[in-house]
Formats: sequence, C-alpha cells, structure tokens
Amino acid sequence: MSAFQKETVLSVRHWTESLFSFTATRDPGFRFQNGQFAMIGLEVEGKPLMRAYSMASANHEEALEFFSIKVQDGPLTSRLQKISEGDIILVGRKATGTLITGNLIPGKRLLLLSTGTGLAPFASLIKDPDVYENYETIVLAHGCRQVSELAYGEHVVEGLRNHEFFGPLIRDKLVYYPTVTREPFRNRGRITDLIASGQLFDDIGQGSLDIETDRIMLCGSPAMLEELPAMFSARGFVEGNHSQPGHFVIEKAFVER
Repeated sequence: MSAFQKETVLSVRHWTESLFSFTATRDPGFRFQNGQFAMIGLEVEGKPLMRAYSMASANHEEALEFFSIKVQDGPLTSRLQKISEGDIILVGRKATGTLITGNLIPGKRLLLLSTGTGLAPFASLIKDPDVYENYETIVLAHGCRQVSELAYGEHVVEGLRNHEFFGPLIRDKLVYYPTVTREPFRNRGRITDLIASGQLFDDIGQGSLDIETDRIMLCGSPAMLEELPAMFSARGFVEGNHSQPGHFVIEKAFVER
C-alpha cells in the first residue's frame, strides 16, 4: 500500500444515472502536469483495487477532482459510485500520461476532442494559464449520447467563465462545443463525423483543419481513438509522445477499462 496515498472524499455529485464526479484531499507532495492521470481506487478486503483516472482538477488547485462513469458490475466503479463525504480513497503517488502540452509541436489552435468521461483531462487543461499563453484559440469539443450527459462539462466551463481570474483570460480564447448523437440539440453528431465534414469548424465560425496551426488532443471512446488518428495521419499529422512531440496526442490508458 506504500505506493498509494490515502485521501478523504470532500464532496460527491451525481450528474446522471451513469455519471458522477467527486473531490478529495490532495497530499502536498503529489505533483502532476495538467492533463495527466493517476491510479486511484479503494481498499477492498485489505488490497488496493485501482484504475487509471485523469485529474479533472488543475495542478494549482488544493483538492483533487475526478469525473467517472458508473458501471454497475464494474469491479471498481460499482463500489466507487457509492462513496460519500468523509470516505477514504487511494491515490497513486505518481502521475503520468500523454495529454500534456509538451508532447505537441507549438501551434496556434488547440483542439481538445473528447467523448464521455474523456472530458476529464481537458477540464484540467482549460484551467491552465500556460495553455492560454501558448495558443491563440482553444476548442473544447465534448460528445455525448444525451443532453443530460453534458452537464458536468457545462458546469466546468461556466465556472471558468465566471471566475475572477480565468473569466477575462478565456473570454476570447476558449470555444466550448458540446454535441449529442441521440437527442435534439443545437449541435448534433459524432465528433469524428463533425471533424471529417468540417461541420464543427463551420459551427464555431473558424477555419478548417490546418496542419500548420492545429494541435490536437484526444480522449474518449475506442471508436473515436481509432478513427480520428487515422484521419489525421492521412492528412500528414504526426502523433507525438514524450520523446518526440507531434501534431496530435492520444490517451490510451482508458481504452480497455
């Protein structure tokens, strides 16, 4: 258990029947870069039961925040969804992950493309002042099946817009693009299709995909993480990693979860 820190749950909020978020205390020694993930979980029968979770909180915040799906028969999430204030969770002492700006070649527009709980690392990144220093525009796209599943993302973005410090900073830089596939909504369709057709860029009133200026981060469903990299690669975009920055990066840690 020495690889994990015990933290206390501070709050829990259930957004839908299948989505919830929670905050917990943060050990002063726990360091991470915005966009990274850590192993978190619960002690079950004396043993740690852990899964990879992106920090939805920024590295300058005192508390940790996580955004999770509820899987009724999931080994961890079937238990984790029942936590309440005062409960103890385990947090790994080391953070890692590819969704960090250092893995990208410098550019002008940053596209953060997510589905479902893949929004979590980008909730962290859009709270990073350096991101706004390094890019002229940040586009946060979040795809879900139903409108209700957008609630957490809307809450995060609204909080930033009303924030004393971030409000003025993001006003002209952050573009939030929620889209759904199964209900009427102002934006409809899969992110993959909206990128391929150029509809997403038309909807936000910006230019189409440009390898010279666009840098991209991806986190979400296996289908999206298969289709979009193939599309980008076909257009000459190169995937980046810790040793060689590129035009786009993918978080693969959650694909098998």
